[in-house]
Amino acid sequence: MEHKEHGIDDIIAPGLRVIFCGINPGKSSAHTGFHFAYAGNRFWKTIWQAGFTARQLKPEEERELLVTRCGITMLVERATKEASELTATELRDGGKLLQETILRYQPDALAVLGKQAYKQAFRAGKVEWGKQPQTLGKTEIWVLPNPSGLNRASQDELTAAYQELNRALLAADR
Repeated sequence: MEHKEHGIDDIIAPGLRVIFCGINPGKSSAHTGFHFAYAGNRFWKTIWQAGFTARQLKPEEERELLVTRCGITMLVERATKEASELTATELRDGGKLLQETILRYQPDALAVLGKQAYKQAFRAGKVEWGKQPQTLGKTEIWVLPNPSGLNRASQDELTAAYQELNRALLAADR
């Protein structure tokens, strides 16, 4: 589905292993029309290092993710400089739409990128990193560190968290 405000399309299809859910587009993404387009964002490097892609894709190659059975969506449409500019209502409303999308497509996993975003979108209390106890239909929910350059997590920490999800999905495929 194309989003009018910024032209960034969801990268979603039936039969996906995982849909990565970013919080909202940054200004660079809104300007280019591609997910995770800001040079300081570590998403593309992280999913490559974690084994989801055979090489590091560029934001403009995002549709190639579908070949790897991965997708991307976002919680909130509104582009901001920082996700902290979003309101709790925007995140909750985005969470409702996200849940409808996930129930429609039923990927093996949904990876929400950020604890705070997950807490607000899903009205959750205490949240640990990794696999969550609840599911959406047959879809597992995972909470992974946000790859934004504003996140203090190291590249090794990001890669390790995303590798845990990839290993779990590979084990489930056997």
